[in-house]
Amino acid sequence: MYPEDRVLIAYMPRPSDFELVLAQGWYRIPQQFAPKGLYAEYVGFYFGRNFGAQKWAVHYYGRNLGHELLRRVDLLPDEPNHPRAAQLYYKVQLGPLIQRPEPILSLRWRRVLFIHTTWDRFEMARELNDLFIEGDGFVDRRFAVLRDGEESAEC
Repeated sequence: MYPEDRVLIAYMPRPSDFELVLAQGWYRIPQQFAPKGLYAEYVGFYFGRNFGAQKWAVHYYGRNLGHELLRRVDLLPDEPNHPRAAQLYYKVQLGPLIQRPEPILSLRWRRVLFIHTTWDRFEMARELNDLFIEGDGFVDRRFAVLRDGEESAEC
């Protein structure tokens, strides 16, 4: 893990979705809502209100092993009649999930779909706003997030 490694924080709405990540090692993102940062080296999960005492915090993260584009019905074949069964989703493959020693808390409720940050911020963060901190000791977050695969960002 390097300070400039990119971390994508993704919203996890339901415990059943998180159980799927734990059991099968992948997370789904609708193509129409996908962030630019699918090339992030790590993916962390921000738990929504359905997680009880763990809600509104980032407790787990995993290494991003790659992604592919599939129809929802191919990802979740037990739900062939779902209204979005034919829509395209990114299937983000993950390495084993790691629990943070201390969660990154949101001190107030906020609507989060995705947050782009860097490993140095993710590692030191105690509160969600810490993922955005600027300063001489941190990697340039905008430059790191714009770096996609083989492409490079130029300022």
